[in-house]
Amino acid sequence: MTGPQEHAVVVGAGLAGSLTAVFLARRGYRVSVYERRPDPRTAGTAATGRSINLGLSARGMAALDEAGLLDAVLARGVPMRGRVVHRPDGTTRFQPYGVREHEILHSVLRDDLLRLLVDTASAHPDVSFHFGRTLTGLDRDKGTVEVADPAETVEADLIVGADGVFSAARRHLQHGLRADYAQEFLPWGYTELTIPAGPGGVPRVRLEALHVWPGEDALMVAHPNRDGSLTCSLFMAHEGPVSFAALRDRAAIHAFADAAFPDARELMPDLADELLAHPVGRLVTVRTAPWRHEDRVVLVGDAAHAVYPFFGQGMNAAFEDCLVLDACLGRHPDRGTALAAYEAARRPHTDVLADLSAANFTELRARVHRPGYVLAAAADRALSRLLPHRWVPLYTLVAHTTTPYADALARVRRQRRALAAAVTVGTAVAVLAARLSLRGRAC
Repeated sequence: MTGPQEHAVVVGAGLAGSLTAVFLARRGYRVSVYERRPDPRTAGTAATGRSINLGLSARGMAALDEAGLLDAVLARGVPMRGRVVHRPDGTTRFQPYGVREHEILHSVLRDDLLRLLVDTASAHPDVSFHFGRTLTGLDRDKGTVEVADPAETVEADLIVGADGVFSAARRHLQHGLRADYAQEFLPWGYTELTIPAGPGGVPRVRLEALHVWPGEDALMVAHPNRDGSLTCSLFMAHEGPVSFAALRDRAAIHAFADAAFPDARELMPDLADELLAHPVGRLVTVRTAPWRHEDRVVLVGDAAHAVYPFFGQGMNAAFEDCLVLDACLGRHPDRGTALAAYEAARRPHTDVLADLSAANFTELRARVHRPGYVLAAAADRALSRLLPHRWVPLYTLVAHTTTPYADALARVRRQRRALAAAVTVGTAVAVLAARLSLRGRAC
């Protein structure tokens, strides 16, 4: 950047906001980050509001690598080489994530990752964090933000809204504009549970895998931790016969666990205590436009596109936003052009991701343990080994490459059409050959 140093304000010091601060400082901006919660480095879970694990995949890894943070993050995580599906009869089956050594995910604690990002950004002399400061206003034309505690007007050349799914920056950005906004809540919610390590820190289950307990009425997934424990997310309806509302006491909880996850209860000695104490979160998809205003304001992460967590791409897509925004700012000297290029490059694909994430909810809940799914997944992997440049499974494209989401879906549809046509032609040739053989014998 040449000329006077420009000032960027980032609203939100979560994962996307903190990584954006790193990239903007590297671009030469003076960066001020405002966050309504306390500093996560001193307040722990109270600052983040959650203690969940996240599955880091290729898109997030590419962004962290560009920021020089990938090795530090991987050192804090646990590799997941596939998923272990716990079937209703108590048996398990391992399903690998891919056919190549690098086609794995990495389980990382959100709190650990956030502290690393905030530390890294704070270490830059041009980055300052302001915790406990709530956004109360934003003028998209003047390039100013209003923050409280204490009340202050802050001028900025660039404002980045990274304040999550219920973004105040987005609301102010779009106020009075012909903006599109669609919000869809899933009837299900989630809460966090724990499978503690066994005696001596020995894991109670296979550690280097995502564990999945599917079910029509409830779904549980568990990410591994370095200390041998696993952090579980239980998903089920908010209300109804089988729901969080129905789990009012220990007897109801134990009856539910015995019916839904028969092999999990003995792994979770604190299940009842945790279910009675922990809050239930909401699951929401957000699609919106525009993401930007001229050369002044832009949205990243959940503020621009919140998705359900069932494809494991929320954090990864947010980090990819940061990387693409940084690349566009580097490619286009005019910032308005850069922000337009960023939105054009990302929004069509994150809309597709929302659809993929919703579809994967049904897959994880009702299909992963069924023989038909297992056979189809095995066939997908076999074709990938035989035709590595012509056949790539959808999960591989989404999780293990940086192919844009809409392009990944379009490619898979082409592959399936080509396979269907080949099968049709092959069947027709086989029938014709059989008929010719019969005629030859008759002669």
